[in-house]
Amino acid sequence: MLTEKEVAASWRKLFSQREMNDEVVAKAQSLIDNLRPESPLRHRLDSELEELMKVAEQRA
Repeated sequence: MLTEKEVAASWRKLFSQREMNDEVVAKAQSLIDNLRPESPLRHRLDSELEELMKVAEQRA
């Protein structure tokens, strides 16, 4: 299991270098799954991923 700091760093790297696609979404979900269910970071990143997916869908 990764620490919250490691997840946050990986999250920033994942979205700073790539366009939104199924592979990126899967990797992002995997990062979220590494966090404890009660983690505030987990809830924040889950919401952020949903928003990013909506934006990507609107652009398509």
